[in-house]
Amino acid sequence: MSYLMKGVKCCNPVNQLHKITGTLFKAHALKNTFGINEQQFQISRTSSQLSSEKANSYNYVIVGAGSAGCVLANRLTEDSLSTVLLLEAGPKDTLLGSKRLMWKIHMPAALTYNLCDEKYNWYYHTTPQKHMDNRIMYWPRGRVWGGSSSLNAMVYIRGHAEDYNRWSREGAVGWDYEHCLPYFKKAQTHELGPDQYRGGNGPLYVSRGKTNNPLHHAFLEATQQAGYPFTDDMNGYQQEGFGWMDMTIHQGRRWSTASAYLHPAMSRPNLSVAEKTLVTKILFQGTKAIGVEYVKNGQRKKAFASKEVILSGGAINSPQLLMLSGIGNADDLKKLGIPVVCHLPGVGQNLQDHLEVYVQQKCTKPITLYSAQKPVNMVKIGLEWLWKFTGEGATAHLESGGFIRSEPGVPHPDIQFHFLPSQVIDHGRVASTMEAYQVHVGPMRSTSVGWVKLKSTNPNDHPIIEPNYMSTERDVREFRQCVKLTREIFAQKAFEKFRGPEIQPGNHVQSDKEIDYFIRQKADSAYHPSCTCKMGQRSDSTAVVDPETKVIGVENLRVVDASIMPSVVSGNLNAPTIMIAEKAADIIKGLPSLREKNVPVYKPKTLETQR
Repeated sequence: MSYLMKGVKCCNPVNQLHKITGTLFKAHALKNTFGINEQQFQISRTSSQLSSEKANSYNYVIVGAGSAGCVLANRLTEDSLSTVLLLEAGPKDTLLGSKRLMWKIHMPAALTYNLCDEKYNWYYHTTPQKHMDNRIMYWPRGRVWGGSSSLNAMVYIRGHAEDYNRWSREGAVGWDYEHCLPYFKKAQTHELGPDQYRGGNGPLYVSRGKTNNPLHHAFLEATQQAGYPFTDDMNGYQQEGFGWMDMTIHQGRRWSTASAYLHPAMSRPNLSVAEKTLVTKILFQGTKAIGVEYVKNGQRKKAFASKEVILSGGAINSPQLLMLSGIGNADDLKKLGIPVVCHLPGVGQNLQDHLEVYVQQKCTKPITLYSAQKPVNMVKIGLEWLWKFTGEGATAHLESGGFIRSEPGVPHPDIQFHFLPSQVIDHGRVASTMEAYQVHVGPMRSTSVGWVKLKSTNPNDHPIIEPNYMSTERDVREFRQCVKLTREIFAQKAFEKFRGPEIQPGNHVQSDKEIDYFIRQKADSAYHPSCTCKMGQRSDSTAVVDPETKVIGVENLRVVDASIMPSVVSGNLNAPTIMIAEKAADIIKGLPSLREKNVPVYKPKTLETQR
């Protein structure tokens, strides 16, 4: 959605026997030739191995420098006695130390460049979706310092308080709202200042949009004309309603977790960071994780962790690495010839995501971003941003939005809107063709659940991703409602002076059957995969980690990222993932959890009406 700047195999026992035999033969020959005592030789060799391991040994090895990994690297190295190695498969987010030279990442308006570029992106695709006319869906995921926080649309949304209370009921005890809110605040510095819900001293800067585009104002006015409330902070007391959205943009630049957490910690002598480093396997001694194997510059290497290995690769990479390392469904692992370290059938299961669709309207006035995407204007916008970090390039333009309930009886919002004064086609991979505006709209608590499985034992092979989209009648009904409710908002008086013909779905799409067909053809991922290493009680056979984020059934191994969510939250995932890492850091340090009791949260006066 950039709207302006377009454009390891298992060991073979026979081979191992040959290696051992060869080593013993060489040792015997050396002894006979040089008269070296065999015991001295063994001691020397063992000492050499220990020396090598010590040189590559840290207290913690973190896999993935993304939204969670950067937070952990910063927080765990606050203790100068704790040594941390952070391994990232992708490159740095700077070039020659400069963010300007990596403008495709740091200029907020340039975000689709990397959403559509394999250089900083895993570029995943799903299986053909049988409930969506067998479409193969595109899933961009960050592969760069900052992970997906270096690729996303910079929308800062926490979800609803009841999401976290639900987590607690689902087995993630200690992760209810009163235990999570303090960590949202700890992470954040909001430009409007701290209050009961906002933070004021954290490394993650959060701001509001500055463009003042009249279409944003028309959208918010139209939502109120349609009977919805205005909320001045959808991350605060009242999520329900429409208002101005928070964004992880600071002084005109993307404020990823690399900017907020990693770069400030880089000068610490107890933090080591390696980029372009693919971790291929977790190393075990029995069921105790002792380190990782990785490939860098074509060479296979090992790094050891005296305390813990922590996976922060995200909802695709973390379960993939667990399975490659022998943790997962034993039957699936055996079919691939992977030795089973721990039978944990929940690994890769419970995959959840948000789907969204674009409802687009032609605009009768030249006030959209269409003219900004013309080459001459793009150059002007780019030069202003490079010079001063200001102008149209300094925002992602998703500055207004909101949350509503789909129908009576729904206790808290289950539909999300992002408004954009532009037209997006195919994830931004196709240029806009006209003056237009749109909303991205979709259900927040889908009942369709999928899975991730290994395609092979090769760590370079993308896993099989099966989100199982639109597989329940409830999801079909909710999406239908999304389109109808959006059309109602766009039909309000506030849009009269701007409203041209409907582009998408189009006026010819009216019946439920026609709307359902449109959804199957046009809905796409909102890029929120999660829940594939579900947090829960050790007695839950589907859980992968316990509420301490420890992988069940093994020792010294944790997962800390969006994959451990028991269920997807009602909103974007970057802010909750950062919160998870902040809270996990305290758990790892052995600190008592922060807690804020009795913080008020809005509830509708009645559930008998939809609004």
